[in-house]
Amino acid sequence: MQLRLNKRTAFVIIILVLGMITGVLAGAFFAFTRDLPQIRALESFTPQAVTRIYSADEVLLAELYQEKRNPVPLNQIPRYLRQALVATEDRKFYKHSGVDIKGIARAIIKDIRAGGFVEGASTITQQLAKTLFLTPRKALVRKIKEAILAFQLERRYTKNEILELYLNQVYFGSGAYGVASAAEIFFDKSVQDLDLAECALIAGMPKSPSRYSPLVNKELALKRRNTVLQQMRDTGIINQAKYQLAVTEKLSLAEGKRNPTRAPYFVDYVKKYLEAILGASQLYKGGLSIYTTLNDKLQQAAEKAVSDGIAALQARMEKNNLPPDDAQAALVAIDVTSGGILAMVGGRNFSQSPFNRATRARRQPGSAFKPIVYADAIEQGFAQNKMILDAPVAFKKAGGKGDWRPENFSKTYRGEITLRRALAISENIPAVRLIEMLGPQSVVRFARRLGIQSNLKPYLSLALGTSEMTLLELTAAYAVFPRGGKWIEPFGIWQVIDRRNRVIWHARPRRHLAMSRQAAAIVTDMLCAVIREGTGRRARSLSGPLAGKTGTTNNYHDALFIGFSPDVVAGAWVGRDAGGTLGPLETGARAALPIWKKFMASALAKRTNLYFDIPDNVIKVPIDPDTGQRAVDGARNAVSVLFKKGTEPK
Repeated sequence: MQLRLNKRTAFVIIILVLGMITGVLAGAFFAFTRDLPQIRALESFTPQAVTRIYSADEVLLAELYQEKRNPVPLNQIPRYLRQALVATEDRKFYKHSGVDIKGIARAIIKDIRAGGFVEGASTITQQLAKTLFLTPRKALVRKIKEAILAFQLERRYTKNEILELYLNQVYFGSGAYGVASAAEIFFDKSVQDLDLAECALIAGMPKSPSRYSPLVNKELALKRRNTVLQQMRDTGIINQAKYQLAVTEKLSLAEGKRNPTRAPYFVDYVKKYLEAILGASQLYKGGLSIYTTLNDKLQQAAEKAVSDGIAALQARMEKNNLPPDDAQAALVAIDVTSGGILAMVGGRNFSQSPFNRATRARRQPGSAFKPIVYADAIEQGFAQNKMILDAPVAFKKAGGKGDWRPENFSKTYRGEITLRRALAISENIPAVRLIEMLGPQSVVRFARRLGIQSNLKPYLSLALGTSEMTLLELTAAYAVFPRGGKWIEPFGIWQVIDRRNRVIWHARPRRHLAMSRQAAAIVTDMLCAVIREGTGRRARSLSGPLAGKTGTTNNYHDALFIGFSPDVVAGAWVGRDAGGTLGPLETGARAALPIWKKFMASALAKRTNLYFDIPDNVIKVPIDPDTGQRAVDGARNAVSVLFKKGTEPK
């Protein structure tokens, strides 16, 4: 009876102990898995990918990424690379269920002997689990979670699916995530084009990416590559002959082959714009294709023009004993028809100074603002042969504190002069008298219609370009004239396509009618006179119809030239960031026009049969440029001038 009771008691105790053990194990399991990520989230998982920015002529301008990653399907990854990775990282990959029990036992023994974590014994599946879901911190709890996740991955996905995820996710050093990015960064190749030796080098890197990157340590990378090749030979993946050939192959890296970002100021402009629209996460992780308006050939021409112009200016500054180190220049070009930005240079060196002087610097435009005053007058019904007095004048300052006495740059005066002639030779007094007639507020309102949003002070001095604005604003305003009076907001991006080839954003630039088509044609005609007869004469050697205006600020602090052909408008600015003088006689015609001219030579190449718009109700009449009266037939000094029908001289 006692024996039977003891057996019963022992049985109950065993059951209780087993229950307690089961409870503890279950509790431990739930404790370990309570905060584990859901494996099924991988079904909707999209890895970070590289965003690429292209020019309008399909040149790759830049790649954006937080992690250099370019996922590819398994069938596009070379067989040698797949086999080398398995042979190196996890030879039992196709046999185990996510965890190598014997390997873990060996690792535990080594860790106990060493008194810490010295060997991980992680399978490819465990490494993937750690990469996707866990922190890299070495700890027993993390290893247990890693094993549980590996089992779950193996239950849900095939071996090839796991291998594909691994090859596209794991870090290979030097900023490369995934084999495609590693191939590009290390060898400047597509992953499909890797040879045996290159496959072995990449396959050996996950063990210690920071040590084995060939861009960090070539010797160590070669040693590791040869170890992988040896393992491939020992496991029968390659024979002795292939091993011998590959192990002696020289390391040919992509150092210096990869192009730096092209059009850096423009790319930075595009990035800032899209960050505000799409958010930084989608921009840098989404694998987007961004198609811009930039023309790569014109961009190269713009960069060369700015570089040459700055070099010439610096040489002149040195002769005048002026510090040339801070001399800067900017250029922006816009397509007249669309409003798209064709070229953008924001300074002489982006790496030294990323501040974009084409879009962000607000500087006085000087006489380059005068066409806006004259355009307002033409829009209000003034004819370009209207006479205006060019003579000394004094205006009462605001508050009655003295007089303001503007002067012509030449310090000479011509008496009665036509609006056309006054603009062509850039006389100051006629421009100031004209803005007095119109009213400064009228000119401010008109400038707003031309897209200038910078703060404009409604004083008479506005006619001389004393209010600051950006080069992009002013250049876009000039585009209204050859565009028949329409203002289009300048833009740099046509469309953005996601990795599934869906258009997720496309340009919708604002636009409105800023002035009549007739007035725009007449202002264009007046600006043609600047090049044919006035301060822009240096541009006469270029072919085709051209129009534009110089600008120079007090003491030669800023020099500008804004001009256009029928299809391209471009603005060039030269100055110093600190605002000092460029030197004596460094006018818009001398410092900025050569930059504009060199760029426009490329913009005009191979373009023929271009002409400025002349509406039906506008007539061309020959006039005497001095009197503004209709010229006698055959007069030698006559110039052909546009008028609205009914306003032409009889």
